[in-house]
Amino acid sequence: MHSFGHKITSQQRSRGFTLIELMVVVTIIAIISAIAYPSYQEYVRKARRADAEASLMELSQFMERYYTANGRYTTSANAAIGLPFSESPKDGATKYYTLAFSGTPTATTYVLSATPKGAMSGDTCGTLTLSNTGVKGQGSGATLSDCWRR
Repeated sequence: MHSFGHKITSQQRSRGFTLIELMVVVTIIAIISAIAYPSYQEYVRKARRADAEASLMELSQFMERYYTANGRYTTSANAAIGLPFSESPKDGATKYYTLAFSGTPTATTYVLSATPKGAMSGDTCGTLTLSNTGVKGQGSGATLSDCWRR
């Protein structure tokens, strides 16, 4: 009598991954992560910086409206007459920049500043500034084009 059973070879029986294959995949994932994570962190820093820039522009618009209504800029840094908000972002629990006047504003000039704090305190752009004439500034760690959006 002939047996109709099939012999199962060892090649057909093993259908999993070898340890070497698994280690190669883990190594590839580690390399990709090592490249992608710093890029992601830089993207987050740029997004937070862009929010601070937008806040400075909004405060500048507030100052210009005040100038239009009163014929001068506010010379007070107190909350009643000064800036409508003092941190960026305006919404959310975590704040990354402190917004204030850089120096004392006068009836004809002002300079606004966004000073990084918390997770942004080590940012190479440092304190961002915006004057009444639209002149933008940054800390000494980077160039204007690196820190301000066009």
